[in-house]
Amino acid sequence: MRATYSNLGFAKVEGRRQRRQGFPEAIYCPGKTPDQIVRIFGDLLRGSGPVIATRVTEPTARTLMHRYRGSNHHPEARMVVAKPLPRRGRTVLVITAGTADLPVAEEAARTAETLGRPVKRLWDVGVAGMHRLIEHRAMLEKAAVAIVCAGMEGALASVVGGLAGCPVVAVPTSVGYGAHFQGIAPLLTMLNSCAANVSVVNIDNGFGAGVVASLIAR
Repeated sequence: MRATYSNLGFAKVEGRRQRRQGFPEAIYCPGKTPDQIVRIFGDLLRGSGPVIATRVTEPTARTLMHRYRGSNHHPEARMVVAKPLPRRGRTVLVITAGTADLPVAEEAARTAETLGRPVKRLWDVGVAGMHRLIEHRAMLEKAAVAIVCAGMEGALASVVGGLAGCPVVAVPTSVGYGAHFQGIAPLLTMLNSCAANVSVVNIDNGFGAGVVASLIAR
């Protein structure tokens, strides 16, 4: 059987995943050396799909930008991407409860944009001031899918689910005080949502939320 991946020894890189599944293999950078990241990134560039490196440190981002001139660094999202797809499909709306959720939310937004989806952003509309969300009800009505990033108790995902007529991808974030348990509290709240259109990804998993939302909006 012909191999569908490149064997780099330390990694088996699947450059054809975009063609096979509609989304590319991404490089999760923590735990990898800068040299490994650079080599994997370069191998993925040989394919046709987007190239995405997540949780990139500033020094590694600078190395990738210097080595691969077509790549772009998005510091707030902690990502380096190359060969993004042209924008098409319906809109993905990314929402945060607070400003502290922005790194995870930007990871989700940039992922969806790199996969070719139009994205709108709605920041800092948590349940402590719900009028801020209600003012943007029209955005909820027009979205194909909403990504909701929230820490603390994570209630915003249920609120959005109750207002929106689209699927809601909830992302619990590791933002909050002690009993928040680094994201466990909002994770459990979101999993127990009574809004039937809410599904949940793992704590701080903006990338996974961006992929799922982009597939829905496709």
